[in-house]
Amino acid sequence: MGDIVIAEGVSKLYRLGTQATAYNVLRERIGDMLRAPFRKREAEAEVETFWALKDVSFSVAEAEVVGLIGKNGAGKSTLLKILSRITDPTEGQIDLYGRVASLLEVGIGFHPELTGRENIYLNGAIMGMPKSETRRKFDEIVEFAGVSKFLDTPVKRYSSGMYVRLAFAVAAHLEPDILIVDEVLAVGDSAFQQKCLGKMRSIRSEGRTVIVVSHSMSTIAALCQKAIWIDQGHVRAVGPTGQVVTSYLSEGAKNEISWSPRLREPFPLNYDTVFVARGDTGESIDPIPGDVPIDVNLEFTIDQPLTPGRLEVRLGTDSGEILFTTTSADHLAENSHAWTVGSHRFRCRIPANTLLPGVYHVSVTEPRGGYTILRENILSFTVSEENNLFARDARPGKIAPLLHWTLNA
Repeated sequence: MGDIVIAEGVSKLYRLGTQATAYNVLRERIGDMLRAPFRKREAEAEVETFWALKDVSFSVAEAEVVGLIGKNGAGKSTLLKILSRITDPTEGQIDLYGRVASLLEVGIGFHPELTGRENIYLNGAIMGMPKSETRRKFDEIVEFAGVSKFLDTPVKRYSSGMYVRLAFAVAAHLEPDILIVDEVLAVGDSAFQQKCLGKMRSIRSEGRTVIVVSHSMSTIAALCQKAIWIDQGHVRAVGPTGQVVTSYLSEGAKNEISWSPRLREPFPLNYDTVFVARGDTGESIDPIPGDVPIDVNLEFTIDQPLTPGRLEVRLGTDSGEILFTTTSADHLAENSHAWTVGSHRFRCRIPANTLLPGVYHVSVTEPRGGYTILRENILSFTVSEENNLFARDARPGKIAPLLHWTLNA
């Protein structure tokens, strides 16, 4: 199998405070007229620039599923836009051999005034598909997306979840040679996400290529054979997924036993801080001995009424595997609880003598009313070999629990 995507020395320069003029609409032209007196002063000022990507090179083979990983702002989405021909590189080039379908963000690729049915045919035409071929795939697309009742409704009235389901179904079923998928799948529910993962595996088995961006290392580890780590616009590592994910997570594990968001967002619930502490002394230190309980503390503020819900804590290993998920409402029959306005703190305790020695990564969810977002790998902690059952005799297993045995029970 040959390479179907080849990137050589790709760089992208942005000029801060400037706008592209190719697609100006009337309101933008009026704005230009109003800004005209100030243009001379702006022109005299030094234009600030930054490289979103710098000298990025890699290749992707046919029938390969490749994951792009990296922190927010690393340049992943810019790279996907260049791959999708939405924007051009400032330097370098990308060669793609085959038909490309991309799902980058909610809203791209659909005309809001057209119905779901009309947008399916429009996207097929954009991809160069004969109408007969789109018609042949039509029922399969609609069934996968689960939007049959809304086919003749303009997509501007769709929820974000419906929009994503239809967009992915169209992109995946119109048989592209290369399917490019951004983090947009996080908008869908977990059942649909699993459905999408299965479809992407199927695409690979059919000899086609998938390039996917995700902050979920478990998704990358389960789906991709190869990973590309983008860091501050540069390629940090390319190689087998397990090796690259382990390096990426280990890098993020340094001195991150506490996390606070950089900005307060306009949502009912905002985290103030999430941190790990010893359950016996309350000290927030790292590493933690194996025979000490570990507390994950979630401090947050609710500023306005919020529909009932819950918080989740997910614990992942250094290889990206999710070890377990626990929620703040597990003890409730309703599987959710009411929120009250004010400051709150949840403590999730991991019992002593549970985890093997190693580095663990904490992810948390954040309810936003009608949906929930996942904040992936926001902090990490280390369990040491000190007083750890595993260290006694290197017993096999993924955890090392101290269980109670009874003779002649």
